[in-house]
Amino acid sequence: MTMIWRGMTQTQLDAAYNQAAYAPNMQTVLARYAANSELVRQRVGSPRRLAYGPGEKEGLDLYSPLIGHGPAPIGIFIHGGAWRSGDARHYAFPAEVFLKAGAYFIALDFDWVQDRNGDLLTVSNQVRRAIAWVAEHGHEFGGDPERIHLCAHSSGAHIAGVALTTDWVTEFGLPERVIKSALLCSGLYDMEPVRLSARSSYVAFTDESERILSPIRHLDHMTMPVAIAYGTNETPEFQRQSRDLSAALQGRNCPVKLLVGDGLNHFEILETLAKPNGLLGQAALELMGLAG
Repeated sequence: MTMIWRGMTQTQLDAAYNQAAYAPNMQTVLARYAANSELVRQRVGSPRRLAYGPGEKEGLDLYSPLIGHGPAPIGIFIHGGAWRSGDARHYAFPAEVFLKAGAYFIALDFDWVQDRNGDLLTVSNQVRRAIAWVAEHGHEFGGDPERIHLCAHSSGAHIAGVALTTDWVTEFGLPERVIKSALLCSGLYDMEPVRLSARSSYVAFTDESERILSPIRHLDHMTMPVAIAYGTNETPEFQRQSRDLSAALQGRNCPVKLLVGDGLNHFEILETLAKPNGLLGQAALELMGLAG
Protein backbone atom coordinates (compact mmCIF):
# COMPACT_ATOMS: atom_id res chain seq x y z
CA MET A 1 0.00 0.00 0.00
CA THR A 2 1.57 3.26 -1.17
CA MET A 3 1.68 6.16 1.27
CA ILE A 4 1.31 9.57 -0.42
CA TRP A 5 1.48 12.10 2.39
CA ARG A 6 2.25 11.74 6.10
CA GLY A 7 1.27 8.11 6.27
CA MET A 8 -1.90 8.53 4.18
CA THR A 9 -2.84 6.54 1.10
CA GLN A 10 -4.17 8.31 -1.96
CA THR A 11 -7.75 7.52 -0.91
CA GLN A 12 -7.15 8.85 2.58
CA LEU A 13 -5.45 12.00 1.30
CA ASP A 14 -8.26 12.68 -1.14
CA ALA A 15 -10.79 12.38 1.70
CA ALA A 16 -8.67 14.65 3.91
CA TYR A 17 -9.06 17.43 1.33
CA ASN A 18 -12.75 16.76 0.65
CA GLN A 19 -14.94 18.47 3.22
CA ALA A 20 -18.05 16.67 1.97
CA ALA A 21 -16.59 13.48 3.43
CA TYR A 22 -16.71 15.08 6.89
CA ALA A 23 -19.86 17.22 6.58
CA PRO A 24 -22.92 15.19 5.52
CA ASN A 25 -25.08 18.30 5.99
CA MET A 26 -23.04 20.36 3.54
CA GLN A 27 -25.88 21.04 1.08
CA THR A 28 -28.27 21.93 3.90
CA VAL A 29 -25.88 24.51 5.32
CA LEU A 30 -25.08 25.96 1.89
CA ALA A 31 -28.83 26.37 1.30
CA ARG A 32 -29.01 28.26 4.61
CA TYR A 33 -26.24 30.59 3.41
CA ALA A 34 -28.34 31.50 0.38
CA ALA A 35 -31.66 31.77 2.21
CA ASN A 36 -30.24 33.87 5.04
CA SER A 37 -28.44 36.10 2.55
CA GLU A 38 -31.78 36.88 0.91
CA LEU A 39 -33.29 37.67 4.32
CA VAL A 40 -30.45 40.08 5.04
CA ARG A 41 -31.03 41.87 1.74
CA GLN A 42 -34.71 42.21 2.61
CA ARG A 43 -33.74 43.88 5.89
CA VAL A 44 -30.85 46.13 4.81
CA GLY A 45 -31.54 46.60 1.10
CA SER A 46 -29.83 45.43 -2.05
CA PRO A 47 -26.10 46.08 -2.39
CA ARG A 48 -24.45 48.39 -4.86
CA ARG A 49 -22.79 46.36 -7.59
CA LEU A 50 -19.38 47.77 -8.49
CA ALA A 51 -16.78 46.53 -10.97
CA TYR A 52 -13.14 46.23 -9.91
CA GLY A 53 -12.02 45.02 -13.34
CA PRO A 54 -13.21 44.36 -16.89
CA GLY A 55 -13.89 40.64 -16.49
CA GLU A 56 -17.44 39.28 -16.35
CA LYS A 57 -17.06 38.17 -12.73
CA GLU A 58 -14.80 41.01 -11.63
CA GLY A 59 -17.38 42.71 -9.47
CA LEU A 60 -18.32 43.15 -5.83
CA ASP A 61 -21.45 43.59 -3.73
CA LEU A 62 -21.17 46.63 -1.46
CA TYR A 63 -23.36 46.88 1.65
CA SER A 64 -23.33 50.21 3.50
CA PRO A 65 -23.11 50.69 7.28
CA LEU A 66 -26.31 51.31 9.21
CA ILE A 67 -24.74 53.60 11.83
CA GLY A 68 -22.00 56.17 12.04
CA HIS A 69 -20.75 59.12 10.05
CA GLY A 70 -17.63 59.86 8.07
CA PRO A 71 -15.26 57.37 6.44
CA ALA A 72 -16.05 53.88 7.71
CA PRO A 73 -13.91 50.74 7.97
CA ILE A 74 -14.25 48.21 5.18
CA GLY A 75 -14.65 44.48 5.62
CA ILE A 76 -13.89 42.47 2.48
CA PHE A 77 -15.25 38.92 2.45
CA ILE A 78 -13.69 36.26 0.20
CA HIS A 79 -15.93 33.21 -0.17
CA GLY A 80 -14.98 29.57 -0.46
CA GLY A 81 -16.17 26.83 -2.78
CA ALA A 82 -13.04 24.75 -3.45
CA TRP A 83 -12.00 27.50 -5.91
CA ARG A 84 -14.68 26.24 -8.33
CA SER A 85 -18.04 27.43 -6.99
CA GLY A 86 -19.68 30.18 -4.94
CA ASP A 87 -21.12 33.63 -5.64
CA ALA A 88 -21.10 36.88 -3.68
CA ARG A 89 -24.89 36.99 -3.48
CA HIS A 90 -24.94 33.84 -1.33
CA TYR A 91 -22.53 35.32 1.20
CA ALA A 92 -24.48 38.36 2.39
CA PHE A 93 -25.68 36.56 5.52
CA PRO A 94 -22.82 37.91 7.73
CA ALA A 95 -23.26 41.49 6.45
CA GLU A 96 -25.52 42.80 9.24
CA VAL A 97 -22.89 42.18 11.90
CA PHE A 98 -20.57 44.57 10.05
CA LEU A 99 -23.23 47.09 9.04
CA LYS A 100 -24.66 47.43 12.55
CA ALA A 101 -21.15 47.99 13.89
CA GLY A 102 -20.61 50.86 11.44
CA ALA A 103 -18.55 49.15 8.73
CA TYR A 104 -18.96 48.47 5.03
CA PHE A 105 -19.29 44.84 4.01
CA ILE A 106 -17.99 43.80 0.61
CA ALA A 107 -18.57 40.34 -0.87
CA LEU A 108 -16.25 39.66 -3.80
CA ASP A 109 -16.92 37.75 -6.97
CA PHE A 110 -14.06 36.28 -8.98
CA ASP A 111 -13.54 33.59 -11.56
CA TRP A 112 -13.81 29.92 -10.68
CA VAL A 113 -10.60 28.06 -11.37
CA GLN A 114 -12.16 26.00 -14.18
CA ASP A 115 -12.94 29.31 -15.93
CA ARG A 116 -9.17 29.79 -16.09
CA ASN A 117 -8.20 26.30 -17.23
CA GLY A 118 -7.10 25.41 -13.73
CA ASP A 119 -4.85 28.46 -13.29
CA LEU A 120 -5.23 29.35 -9.62
CA LEU A 121 -2.55 32.04 -9.84
CA THR A 122 -4.82 34.07 -12.13
CA VAL A 123 -7.73 33.73 -9.71
CA SER A 124 -5.65 34.79 -6.72
CA ASN A 125 -4.36 37.77 -8.69
CA GLN A 126 -7.95 38.77 -9.44
CA VAL A 127 -8.65 38.96 -5.73
CA ARG A 128 -5.48 40.94 -5.11
CA ARG A 129 -6.57 43.40 -7.80
CA ALA A 130 -9.97 43.65 -6.14
CA ILE A 131 -8.35 44.55 -2.83
CA ALA A 132 -6.18 47.12 -4.59
CA TRP A 133 -9.27 48.60 -6.26
CA VAL A 134 -10.99 48.99 -2.88
CA ALA A 135 -7.88 50.67 -1.48
CA GLU A 136 -7.80 53.09 -4.40
CA HIS A 137 -11.54 53.77 -4.68
CA GLY A 138 -12.93 53.14 -1.20
CA HIS A 139 -13.13 56.85 -0.41
CA GLU A 140 -15.50 57.31 -3.35
CA PHE A 141 -18.25 55.31 -1.63
CA GLY A 142 -17.53 56.57 1.90
CA GLY A 143 -15.08 53.92 3.04
CA ASP A 144 -11.80 54.46 4.81
CA PRO A 145 -8.95 52.99 2.72
CA GLU A 146 -6.80 53.15 5.84
CA ARG A 147 -9.05 50.57 7.51
CA ILE A 148 -9.38 47.59 5.16
CA HIS A 149 -9.85 44.22 6.83
CA LEU A 150 -10.13 40.79 5.21
CA CYS A 151 -12.45 37.99 6.26
CA ALA A 152 -12.38 34.73 4.32
CA HIS A 153 -13.48 31.12 4.41
CA SER A 154 -12.19 27.83 2.99
CA SER A 155 -10.58 28.27 -0.44
CA GLY A 156 -11.27 31.99 0.02
CA ALA A 157 -9.12 31.90 3.17
CA HIS A 158 -6.36 30.37 1.08
CA ILE A 159 -6.64 33.19 -1.47
CA ALA A 160 -6.75 35.74 1.36
CA GLY A 161 -3.60 34.17 2.78
CA VAL A 162 -1.90 34.66 -0.58
CA ALA A 163 -3.04 38.30 -0.57
CA LEU A 164 -1.51 38.80 2.88
CA THR A 165 1.91 37.83 1.51
CA THR A 166 1.75 40.47 -1.25
CA ASP A 167 4.37 43.19 -1.61
CA TRP A 168 1.78 45.91 -2.08
CA VAL A 169 4.36 48.67 -2.47
CA THR A 170 6.26 47.05 -5.32
CA GLU A 171 3.38 45.36 -7.11
CA PHE A 172 0.57 47.89 -6.70
CA GLY A 173 2.10 51.14 -5.46
CA LEU A 174 0.04 50.92 -2.27
CA PRO A 175 1.05 51.19 1.39
CA GLU A 176 2.77 48.12 2.78
CA ARG A 177 0.05 47.64 5.40
CA VAL A 178 -2.93 48.19 3.09
CA ILE A 179 -4.63 45.24 4.85
CA LYS A 180 -4.96 46.03 8.52
CA SER A 181 -6.11 42.61 9.74
CA ALA A 182 -7.42 39.28 8.53
CA LEU A 183 -9.72 36.55 9.78
CA LEU A 184 -8.89 33.30 8.00
CA CYS A 185 -11.39 30.51 8.58
CA SER A 186 -10.87 26.89 7.54
CA GLY A 187 -8.28 27.59 4.88
CA LEU A 188 -5.33 25.91 3.22
CA TYR A 189 -1.88 27.42 3.46
CA ASP A 190 0.54 24.84 2.04
CA MET A 191 -0.22 23.54 -1.42
CA GLU A 192 2.12 20.55 -1.44
CA PRO A 193 -0.40 18.01 -0.04
CA VAL A 194 -3.25 19.71 -1.91
CA ARG A 195 -1.36 19.18 -5.15
CA LEU A 196 -0.99 15.50 -4.28
CA SER A 197 -4.73 15.16 -3.65
CA ALA A 198 -7.67 14.79 -6.03
CA ARG A 199 -7.91 18.57 -6.22
CA SER A 200 -5.11 18.45 -8.77
CA SER A 201 -7.69 17.07 -11.20
CA TYR A 202 -9.05 20.59 -11.65
CA VAL A 203 -6.22 22.84 -10.41
CA ALA A 204 -3.23 22.95 -12.75
CA PHE A 205 -0.44 23.05 -10.20
CA THR A 206 3.17 23.60 -11.19
CA ASP A 207 6.25 23.80 -8.99
CA GLU A 208 6.11 27.59 -9.29
CA SER A 209 2.40 27.93 -8.53
CA GLU A 210 2.69 25.53 -5.59
CA ARG A 211 5.40 27.76 -4.13
CA ILE A 212 3.70 31.09 -4.80
CA LEU A 213 0.31 29.87 -3.62
CA SER A 214 1.59 28.53 -0.28
CA PRO A 215 1.27 31.44 2.18
CA ILE A 216 3.11 29.56 4.93
CA ARG A 217 6.26 29.79 2.81
CA HIS A 218 6.04 33.60 2.46
CA LEU A 219 5.47 35.16 5.88
CA ASP A 220 7.63 38.29 5.55
CA HIS A 221 4.67 40.54 4.74
CA MET A 222 2.20 38.86 7.10
CA THR A 223 2.78 41.24 10.01
CA MET A 224 -0.77 42.48 10.56
CA PRO A 225 -3.04 40.96 13.26
CA VAL A 226 -4.44 37.65 12.03
CA ALA A 227 -7.03 35.31 13.51
CA ILE A 228 -7.01 31.73 12.21
CA ALA A 229 -10.05 29.53 12.82
CA TYR A 230 -11.19 25.98 12.23
CA GLY A 231 -13.86 23.60 13.51
CA THR A 232 -13.17 20.38 15.36
CA ASN A 233 -15.40 18.47 12.93
CA GLU A 234 -13.38 19.50 9.88
CA THR A 235 -11.00 17.17 8.09
CA PRO A 236 -7.76 16.49 9.97
CA GLU A 237 -5.69 18.13 7.23
CA PHE A 238 -7.68 21.37 7.30
CA GLN A 239 -7.24 21.47 11.07
CA ARG A 240 -3.51 20.77 10.80
CA GLN A 241 -2.95 23.43 8.17
CA SER A 242 -4.60 26.07 10.38
CA ARG A 243 -2.55 25.05 13.40
CA ASP A 244 0.66 25.02 11.36
CA LEU A 245 0.13 28.53 10.01
CA SER A 246 -0.69 29.81 13.49
CA ALA A 247 2.44 28.20 14.90
CA ALA A 248 4.59 29.60 12.08
CA LEU A 249 3.32 33.13 12.75
CA GLN A 250 3.75 32.75 16.48
CA GLY A 251 7.32 31.67 15.82
CA ARG A 252 7.89 35.01 14.12
CA ASN A 253 6.25 36.91 17.00
CA CYS A 254 3.41 38.02 14.73
CA PRO A 255 0.08 39.03 16.33
CA VAL A 256 -1.93 35.85 15.71
CA LYS A 257 -4.84 34.19 17.49
CA LEU A 258 -6.01 30.61 16.92
CA LEU A 259 -9.77 30.06 17.24
CA VAL A 260 -11.31 26.60 17.53
CA GLY A 261 -15.02 25.98 16.89
CA ASP A 262 -15.88 23.04 19.11
CA GLY A 263 -18.29 20.60 17.45
CA LEU A 264 -18.53 22.62 14.23
CA ASN A 265 -17.79 21.37 10.74
CA HIS A 266 -16.31 23.27 7.83
CA PHE A 267 -19.60 24.86 6.80
CA GLU A 268 -21.25 25.38 10.17
CA ILE A 269 -18.37 27.42 11.58
CA LEU A 270 -18.86 30.19 9.01
CA GLU A 271 -22.39 30.79 10.32
CA THR A 272 -20.86 32.10 13.56
CA LEU A 273 -19.69 35.12 11.53
CA ALA A 274 -23.34 36.20 11.30
CA LYS A 275 -23.58 36.67 15.10
CA PRO A 276 -21.83 39.56 16.88
CA ASN A 277 -21.07 37.28 19.82
CA GLY A 278 -20.31 34.25 17.65
CA LEU A 279 -16.83 32.81 17.43
CA LEU A 280 -16.07 34.49 14.10
CA GLY A 281 -18.36 37.49 14.43
CA GLN A 282 -16.76 38.61 17.66
CA ALA A 283 -13.27 37.99 16.30
CA ALA A 284 -13.97 40.04 13.15
CA LEU A 285 -15.29 43.00 15.13
CA GLU A 286 -12.35 42.88 17.52
CA LEU A 287 -9.88 42.87 14.65
CA MET A 288 -11.66 45.89 13.15
CA GLY A 289 -11.72 47.74 16.47
CA LEU A 290 -15.52 47.66 16.53
CA ALA A 291 -16.19 45.23 19.39
CA GLY A 292 -17.72 46.47 22.64
